[in-house]
Amino acid sequence: MARIDLQEVAHSYHPNPKGPEDFVFKRIHTTWEDGGAYALLGPSGCGKTTMLNLISGLLAPSHGKILYDGRDVTHLPPEQRNIAQVFQFPVLYDTMSVYNNLAFPLRNRGVAESEIKARVGVVAEILGLSGDLDKRAAGLAADAKQKISLGRGLVRSDVAAILFDEPLTVIDPHLKWQLRRSLKEIHKEFKLTLIYVTHDQVEAMTFADQIVIMYGGELVQTGAPDELFETPEHSFVGYFIGSPGMNFMDCTLGDGVARANGSSIPVDAPYAARAAETGGALKMGIRPMYLEVHDTETPGSVPGRVTHVEDQGHCKIVTVKLGELSLKARIKDGRAIPDGACHLLFPPEKIKFFADDRLVK
Repeated sequence: MARIDLQEVAHSYHPNPKGPEDFVFKRIHTTWEDGGAYALLGPSGCGKTTMLNLISGLLAPSHGKILYDGRDVTHLPPEQRNIAQVFQFPVLYDTMSVYNNLAFPLRNRGVAESEIKARVGVVAEILGLSGDLDKRAAGLAADAKQKISLGRGLVRSDVAAILFDEPLTVIDPHLKWQLRRSLKEIHKEFKLTLIYVTHDQVEAMTFADQIVIMYGGELVQTGAPDELFETPEHSFVGYFIGSPGMNFMDCTLGDGVARANGSSIPVDAPYAARAAETGGALKMGIRPMYLEVHDTETPGSVPGRVTHVEDQGHCKIVTVKLGELSLKARIKDGRAIPDGACHLLFPPEKIKFFADDRLVK
């Protein structure tokens, strides 16, 4: 395994980029620690696959350096970086048996047959392929073929890193959770450096110890799932993590209140003062699970209106209006939801302020 450092890496598909708008992503300086399990998470088009291809060597960056354990590999091809990459769709040998597909990367490197048998056995057991080892890959379903493709990446113990580019796209939904858990088992067993690209936050949170959020060609935050949920460093992280995402309101601050959509919401005065001092465009954010909806006025509450209730069984997602702005509240305790007029309470300790989309700490 290897520690991977990206030093001021930027990339453009234009031969002569003129400005920031010509770059897929901006100058990125970050480290992927040896043995870490990372998810690279973000919306389509944000640069996730480009990032993976730069790490693997399928692309060379326009600027900056890529280091594996301190060794400059910026312009080395994939075969000289000693990585394994698993793509969206299966890559395997249809005419070979499942066993021989899994064994092929090891045989290609001269590994002893006894070690191959042991390694293939462990990976096949974890991926649920033990009963298929003697079958030809051509006769298997698409999800089984993708498990073989996963196994071909995971079976090697000598790789610097294993890179996954949305590998569960062709997997039936009911098997996805099981396979994500299998990847966690393999990571725990073999201490591999794993980087997993996805746009699905559930996949990211199930698989990874650390989630790296990409947005607009930048790495906007890296952290554990609870950090991203409770302390989003960027308004996009607040919006993207959580279901529903964080509520945001443009606001002005003063006298211990946030003024938003015609309402004056009590806030933590010292925190609000720090936010006001930034001089940036201010937003107030609150998670739906912390926004309270009451049928009677309570101290600090402001008038609102319930417009829709979605019953999800384990909770209710309530759409409320504050002036003309729609907000979401997530209510789990089974209590009655007001019909129409209501009162909204924003606990000050759960409010976050963002200046120019960056969290005020």
